[in-house]
Amino acid sequence: MANLQKKKLALEIINTLRKNGFQAYLAGGCVRDMVMKKTPGDYDIATDAAPGQLKKIFKKTVFVGAQFGTVLVVKNGVAMQVTTFRGNNIREFSKDPVTDASNRDFTINGLLYDPVKKGILDYVGGRADIKKRLIRCIRDPHTCFGQDKLRILRAVRFSSVLNFRIDKKTLEAVKKFSPQISEASRERIRDELIKILTGERPYLGMDLLDKTGLIAVILPEIEALKGVEQPPKFHPEGDVFTHTMLLMKGLKNADTALAFACLLHDVGKPATYKKADRIRFNGHDKVGAGIAEEVLKRLRFSNDEIRKVAYCVDNHMRIMNAMKMREATLKRMFLKDTFETELELHRLDCMASHGDLRIYKFLKRKYRAFKKKPIAPQPVLNGHEIMAMGFNQGPVIGKIQKEMVALQLEGKIRSKDKAREWVRKRWIKHNR
Repeated sequence: MANLQKKKLALEIINTLRKNGFQAYLAGGCVRDMVMKKTPGDYDIATDAAPGQLKKIFKKTVFVGAQFGTVLVVKNGVAMQVTTFRGNNIREFSKDPVTDASNRDFTINGLLYDPVKKGILDYVGGRADIKKRLIRCIRDPHTCFGQDKLRILRAVRFSSVLNFRIDKKTLEAVKKFSPQISEASRERIRDELIKILTGERPYLGMDLLDKTGLIAVILPEIEALKGVEQPPKFHPEGDVFTHTMLLMKGLKNADTALAFACLLHDVGKPATYKKADRIRFNGHDKVGAGIAEEVLKRLRFSNDEIRKVAYCVDNHMRIMNAMKMREATLKRMFLKDTFETELELHRLDCMASHGDLRIYKFLKRKYRAFKKKPIAPQPVLNGHEIMAMGFNQGPVIGKIQKEMVALQLEGKIRSKDKAREWVRKRWIKHNR
């Protein structure tokens, strides 16, 4: 339904622009998807109307990149990106759709679609390259990447997401320009990385990031995993980088938290490497959580995403002890909003090393049973009731309630009378 709503709005905007005497077409990725018989996720519009003219024509507009000619047209809560035809300079506008198509990044993104004549305008050989499954710069790659450094990373993203190979000259230019990717904004780099790692082939994307030298610039913490040996008994696959890459190979269509938890779960190993009786990485989970937090902050991730990923990295070794945990401990684990991410990270981690899934299967079974009664109990006694038993207001009330909930989860406390009896035995006697 959302997709139909977007398509309907796109066609409405195009018709409105044409009624006002402007040219307007569907452009870029949505046209590529149409040629590939895929349903577009978004619809972009290219027009010869300038940003100021768009503001006059449409009631609600948001200038998201007016200096580059991009405006959001908003209607009924749906936003549509409308961009003025590009000129020969990235900050110049044009009145010509041929010039616009010629100044886009890759041939597969240089297609326009006329919804009135129901025809594709292909001035750059985009359809031929889609058929060849090829990523190729429209103009000279050095000019293309010189205009916008983010295009270096976009080449990798389109290659991994679409499973297309990169044209030889384009690939050579990606490698040459890779040190300059840091000139792109961190937010834009973050968005491309998310699309790579949450797609169908994150391993292919990671492999290209590695081979082009981009990983060393964007994610030096992952580059640092190379050559860090691991104990063969637990990691017969090889060093930490090899393990991480194998783990990414098992990842497909993940959400952002899982993708980056998988990528960063072992970033603490280089700093904690010790070789005594055998290779050990004591505390690498804690150290890794701190590094993960630094990486995600650098890339301008949201606080909530940082929290989730750092928590998963911090706890990915603790889950190994699940079969020895008390029922209450397991239930508290299940109540975490990160648990399903932690569980899938554990499965992928095992599959990329020793392959033993006993803990995963145990937790899966327990979690399935728990989900039939998923509501976390409130403490049987509230704070006022506990204070009425002789306690002063303060941190001790929270401690009592936390332990009380654990016993409730185990089924050992079911009533207020039982709770008061436990408090008297466990806390009043203890605190005298």
